[in-house]
Amino acid sequence: MPYTERPSLIYKKPTPEKPPAVAPGATSTTTTTMSSVSGSPDAADDGGTSTSKKSSKKPARFWMIIVALSLLAFLSSLDAMIIGTALPTITAEIDGASVYVWIANCFVFAASAVQPLIGQLADILGRKMPTVGCVVLFTVGSGIAGGAANAAMFIVGRVIQGVGAGGIYVLIDIVVCDLVPLRNRGKWLAIINAWAGVAAALGPVLGGALGQHNWRWIFYMNLPICGIALLTILLFMHVNRGDSALGISSLDVIGNLIFIPSIISVLIGLVTGGVVHPWSSFRVIVPIVLGAIGWICFHLHQHFLASNPSIPSRLFSNRTSATAYILSFLSSVLLQTAGLFLPVYFQAVLNTTVMDSGVYFLPFAIGTLFFAAMGGVLLSSFGAYRPIHAVSFALSAVGFALFTLLQSNTPKVSWAWFQLIMVMGLGPTVSTVLPAILVGLRQSDVAAATAAFSFIKTFGFVWGVTIPSIIFNGVFDSNLPLISSAELRSQLANGGAYAFASQANSLAPTADPVLWSEIVQVYVTSLKAVWWWGLGLSILATFLVAIEDHLDMSTELETKYGLQESGTEGKKIDRQAQVDSVGDSDTAPGSFRWKAGS
Repeated sequence: MPYTERPSLIYKKPTPEKPPAVAPGATSTTTTTMSSVSGSPDAADDGGTSTSKKSSKKPARFWMIIVALSLLAFLSSLDAMIIGTALPTITAEIDGASVYVWIANCFVFAASAVQPLIGQLADILGRKMPTVGCVVLFTVGSGIAGGAANAAMFIVGRVIQGVGAGGIYVLIDIVVCDLVPLRNRGKWLAIINAWAGVAAALGPVLGGALGQHNWRWIFYMNLPICGIALLTILLFMHVNRGDSALGISSLDVIGNLIFIPSIISVLIGLVTGGVVHPWSSFRVIVPIVLGAIGWICFHLHQHFLASNPSIPSRLFSNRTSATAYILSFLSSVLLQTAGLFLPVYFQAVLNTTVMDSGVYFLPFAIGTLFFAAMGGVLLSSFGAYRPIHAVSFALSAVGFALFTLLQSNTPKVSWAWFQLIMVMGLGPTVSTVLPAILVGLRQSDVAAATAAFSFIKTFGFVWGVTIPSIIFNGVFDSNLPLISSAELRSQLANGGAYAFASQANSLAPTADPVLWSEIVQVYVTSLKAVWWWGLGLSILATFLVAIEDHLDMSTELETKYGLQESGTEGKKIDRQAQVDSVGDSDTAPGSFRWKAGS
């Protein structure tokens, strides 16, 4: 919600003020202006106020919370990425070949399905308890998966891990929204997500290394890091619980009972199609259709029947927020597409090892972090998200267009620069899309809006695997006649080409050079189709940016869930006097607003 920026950083006593301009589709709210005790920009525990000058220096507790959130972002992202290269070893050791699809995908199933529920729990219980609970679940799941003696135990551990990780994804963004004003959120999200990007870069390489030695340490190493994060949260994350009249009885139980199985059903169809069963199989079609019907029923329930919906329809009621949700989905699809198939290019076309492909991927991974931070800084400096989005997706289109030029003899400097151009575009979307979603919504919708954002982003990653894989496998199968060996054609058909890429480095030296050049050319042709898909999606996203409105981004923090003021725990105040002083009972009690200093 936009506010008029004030030239001063001086806190004033709460006085009646004219409600700020309201973005289209948003609801007007007013808050007390919080004064700072000891110069700290923390909220009083119960919304108490006093008059003093605010220091732009953030308290130590703020920084410790950022450290804890960064650790959690690193771990949750690492666990999503590290498993891939070690999965064949794990599956063989726990005798899980018959349930491979569940071993590979149960984590993302659990992480995706619970996110709206976690967002609602964050409003009902406050931010601290759900965060602690999710970290505990992630830790317990890591211990179970690491100690798994069979496939069933491993799947149980990964599901528990996934629930914890899904909650962590949501709560990281929610807590950041409670700590800093809207206009400054981009750069703090970029700082925290940078650690997730580091994990994404390290994941495949670390997974391969640990898979060769002792895969159980993939999960055991989470335990001490989770312990540090949990201790930091318990010691320093003293935040207000808000003043909501909602209790646990207001939880959207029916909505979640519809949503969770519906999403799992859709995901089952998406991840098994073309891998376990043909896309034409009823075992793929039926789950997708039933899940889609359930998803529609969920949104109808949210709009017409739910008294406290977990995903309110109003989140999509203004065109800026609705468009930004679409851009979030498209950005996730594009990031996953590039992240999934660049290693295939390195391994199958350039004949690198899995380890070397991880090194070759570093321009993409590290570049994403750097340009995500740049996007956040630019957003904080200028408060204009539309130009950032337009330039970002345009550069993404240029990057994918350059990828279509990749061949087996492409110089290293060329494909490295192609990656950097790509992430000059996609990197800033990591940190600037969520603020664009929130700018047109009221503050009370932060948790629900962030949960929806996190789910859509995660769901985009799933589609970023599914659609380009269909394209890649389809084009590869149609070009199989170009390969003269019948045995290799059989091995590469029906999705076998993706797994074959990791073996290319060991097979190429002993293969017939003519035959190998045929295989490489089919890979180049199939990858080119994927790059064209990414180009088209990037162009679509670029045009969609025109639908967004420019809305002023608030430089003041308005929340019921901010940091507690030191020494104010348990202090009694006259809440009704506060409500009367600002004329709005929706946001006054326990709320505060402070001027953005950095």
